[in-house]
Amino acid sequence: MAADPLALIFVICLGLGLLSGIIMHRSDYCIAGMFRDLFLFRRTVMLRTLCLLIISSMVLFEAARQLGLLPLYPFPLLYSPTPANVIGGFLFGVGMVLAGGCVVGTLYKMGSGSLLSAVTFAGLIIGSAFYAEIHPLWASFIKQTTFFQGKITIPQILGINPFPPVTLIVACGVFFLFRWHKAGLLVRDSQVHRYLQPWKAAVYLSVIGLVSYLLIGMPMGVTTSYAKIAGFAEGLFFREHLDGLAYFKAVPLKFVHPLTGAKLQGGGAPLFDAIAAIQFPLVIGIILGSAASAISLREFRIYYNLPPRQYVSALAGGIIMGMASRMAPTCNVWHLLGGIPILAASSLLFLSGLIPGAWAGSMIFVHKVMKT
Repeated sequence: MAADPLALIFVICLGLGLLSGIIMHRSDYCIAGMFRDLFLFRRTVMLRTLCLLIISSMVLFEAARQLGLLPLYPFPLLYSPTPANVIGGFLFGVGMVLAGGCVVGTLYKMGSGSLLSAVTFAGLIIGSAFYAEIHPLWASFIKQTTFFQGKITIPQILGINPFPPVTLIVACGVFFLFRWHKAGLLVRDSQVHRYLQPWKAAVYLSVIGLVSYLLIGMPMGVTTSYAKIAGFAEGLFFREHLDGLAYFKAVPLKFVHPLTGAKLQGGGAPLFDAIAAIQFPLVIGIILGSAASAISLREFRIYYNLPPRQYVSALAGGIIMGMASRMAPTCNVWHLLGGIPILAASSLLFLSGLIPGAWAGSMIFVHKVMKT
């Protein structure tokens, strides 16, 4: 009897999630923290490792494409560019700094015992539910403002093969990475037992991203799962209202699974579909992997003794991220570690909004949250 493709996907993604949770916990690999450190403390070592992760992913994805291992290129759930990418990216940048972690950083921190991150997690679900209420209006905006319709990547827009621009960018990236390595600028000082240097984490995560692309058909992403959780919760109390929301009726994911050849689909509806099989085990795996890492290092404990305003900030940041991840659409991990390595135009626009958004969030955090 043939294996159930959804069950196979679930098992693969759970394994990838567990590995990611361990790696991120051991290295404290938080993208929100990278931008916060830049704007608040002028520290750039973690951002340099993000550059390494993107360049490494770019090399691996392009090598796999050249070898004919990526039948889905570009991968599903990437769209033609629109100003919504910039707006969503800006709001996401604000939210992730206020929350103290992005959509994935929240998971591994929650797994290691952070109550603050648990509050952010709740905010992500609430924000996703809020987005469902404005979805028809926002979807109309996206439809009216999308340009280069049907074209996803910069090479597609220019009508060229991806290899030359990817090679040029990789060559420039390797030049800077080599200089940073020689100067010791990729190493983070730490006396923590069994600490994983972030540059190593970047390489490991890029390999995990490639494995996900090869076996699942796309890099890792988790944010639609928050909308699904919101739908499950809303359905318990407001079923009639839930049934009337257009967002939960949309089925944006339709693809042929490269490993099994099965035709799969999924959306934000509170159902066990392809998106649930991909994203729920990633969420569970990252939390459990981080928890296992913390327990093995005897570092697991519940962190909760923080000022109330930080909890308010975490909740507000989570709500903003939850909405922004649907507005963009999708999150920083999806765009930075998946879209940018294949030069997706929407991902580059997302980044152009994320950077000023993270700066704005940092200023709000300093002047409103951390003020004495």
